[in-house]
Amino acid sequence: MREALAWKSGEVHELFVTATAAQRNAELLQTASNQGVRISEVDDKAAASLSETVTPQGLVAVCDVVPQPLEAALRGTPRLVAVLHGVSDPGNAGTVTRVADAAGADAVIFAGDTVDPHNGKCVRASTGSLFHLPIVRSRDADEVFAACRRAGLRLVAADGYAKQDLVEASANGELAQPTAWVFGSEAHGLPDDVVAKLDTSLKVPLYGAAESLNLATAAAVCLYASARDQRN
Repeated sequence: MREALAWKSGEVHELFVTATAAQRNAELLQTASNQGVRISEVDDKAAASLSETVTPQGLVAVCDVVPQPLEAALRGTPRLVAVLHGVSDPGNAGTVTRVADAAGADAVIFAGDTVDPHNGKCVRASTGSLFHLPIVRSRDADEVFAACRRAGLRLVAADGYAKQDLVEASANGELAQPTAWVFGSEAHGLPDDVVAKLDTSLKVPLYGAAESLNLATAAAVCLYASARDQRN
């Protein structure tokens, strides 16, 4: 909630709060009131219905929509962008958004048939990161790829079947380049036809017996590898 109230690209219009939550969050409510946010008290049942969660915190905000236009989010000279392609699980999408934020990414793009960033579980999994960096929602994945290239970004598929891994790419200086990492669904990864449209594909090396990494973990490794090399 604090992130929503501090959001610079949008605003909070209304805040629903239970009596218990109001007592616990007096300072937060004062901040909201100072910003002119309308505050309405609701009972626990209403809060649970509004928040779509089993254990609601008793605070629900009505905000502007999060996504920005594609070109606006990529304006300037972005160095690191996360593209989610065909990711249907909202928990994964929200967690990758959180990871991208932590790694200092310039934007997160929800491309193609990817879950809505406004999905309640996605919002909760992002733990406020949806309000920290530009978020884009575009059904046209090809236009997303084209816009990334226009912004000077190299499109890199995170692909467990790639011939080259992160360690080799780092040694070659590839990860220091401006990069848009493209991540597919945890169940199916990126389709071959999508991988073929990108500039290259890289895998996370697996040194143990695990068959694979889940989406959020793989995204964290990839994004931080690029963030490290870009800062060295």
